[in-house]
Amino acid sequence: MSDLSTVIEVAGALSAAGGLGYAKARSPRVFWSLVGAPVARVRFSVTYRATMDVCGLTVQPSRLRAFMVRNVARRQDVQPVPPQVRRVRYSSTGMRATLRLPAGLEPADVSAASERLRHAWGVHSVHVVEVKPGFVELRMTGYDVLRRVKMPRRLPGNITAGPLVVPVALREDGTAFVRDYQKVSHALTVGANQSGKSMYQRNLISQLAKLPVGLVGIDCKRGVEQRGYAPRLSALAITPDEADGLLEALVGEMEDRFDLLSSHGVPDIWGLRAAVRPVPLVVLVDEVAELFLVAAKKDEERRDRMVMRMIRLAQMARAVGIFLEVCGQRFGSDLGKGATALRAQLTGRVVHRVNDKQTAEMALGDIAPEAVFAATTIPPDRPGVAVAGDSSGGWSRIRTPAMTPAQAVAVCHEYAHLTPHLTALAPFRPAVSAAPTPGPSLLKPRPATS
Repeated sequence: MSDLSTVIEVAGALSAAGGLGYAKARSPRVFWSLVGAPVARVRFSVTYRATMDVCGLTVQPSRLRAFMVRNVARRQDVQPVPPQVRRVRYSSTGMRATLRLPAGLEPADVSAASERLRHAWGVHSVHVVEVKPGFVELRMTGYDVLRRVKMPRRLPGNITAGPLVVPVALREDGTAFVRDYQKVSHALTVGANQSGKSMYQRNLISQLAKLPVGLVGIDCKRGVEQRGYAPRLSALAITPDEADGLLEALVGEMEDRFDLLSSHGVPDIWGLRAAVRPVPLVVLVDEVAELFLVAAKKDEERRDRMVMRMIRLAQMARAVGIFLEVCGQRFGSDLGKGATALRAQLTGRVVHRVNDKQTAEMALGDIAPEAVFAATTIPPDRPGVAVAGDSSGGWSRIRTPAMTPAQAVAVCHEYAHLTPHLTALAPFRPAVSAAPTPGPSLLKPRPATS
């Protein structure tokens, strides 16, 4: 009987160990919640002071504190002071600790030690975010959240929901990467073939389709990428000639909106009453190089017109609610006159895997030079991974959830009733085909490639 009990106990222990091993490989969220988080919390609490000391994140106490220790506490060993832990929170992806920095430390000091903190506490990564002067937040992830992307239900605490805020991807610290058009009006997305650039665009379009905004597509590859989104597009151009006319119409729409703002005495459309406020427009340009490259000298005049109009839109259209999303494999001065001027107006940057370092430097070198190396080391077996940055100099790794073209098309059909009709863009309104029949590709998302 005792032998049977021993066998049962051993079998139970092996089953539990096997279950935890399976959870760690297949369901890291479950493993982190059951095992990783408690272990990391104990390790963090027990080794915090010693870890901060060996990482050089302590300072000598003030004279008052030293006097109190020696004369009130009656201790002669006055220890250096580490950052004070104010709050520790858990999530399904990691742990966050809010620290109050003592005098003499700055957030850059903690950021420089993030790799040492990661190894000391046995977590996958540690990211340091300044919350307010004197306070930083350590965002620790328990596992590689970019391996299988699962978008969080809530937006980051420093981002409030607004009329033009859409979550697009997942950051490596477990928070959502969002496009806030009121803060970052225009953006540039670059990446090589099969890098996940199109998947990023699908996620962006599917999120924008749910908002009361107008979508305008420019896809000079005969519409192979954007034609399926026709039910949700207020205008679509699929050839350079059509793009020339559409950009002219957009500039005319911009000038009409400026007249409206002038008549009401407000600086932007958000100062207008909802009854007279024009609908925001997001212009999605796929493969921008097709607008710059010409096959014959006679096409150069058309190219110059299109480039000039895009630069005008990028420089002035934010106030009237027209925003640019420019996408391409490569974007730099080698495209021709006006490319550098246009790129300078595209504040947001998203760089997927690229074929050469020069492309990463063109997209990120002028805003976050240290992010160039991160962009050039993206592995080819992880489509959708990218480096996102903006003019503030901040950057982070992101990955978009897997989304098939059929799923994006289905979303556009579902929200087709939100498509606004604009008189200036009516000649470019695309013909709408019948809604696709739901099938396996629409109902079941394709798993992300790790």
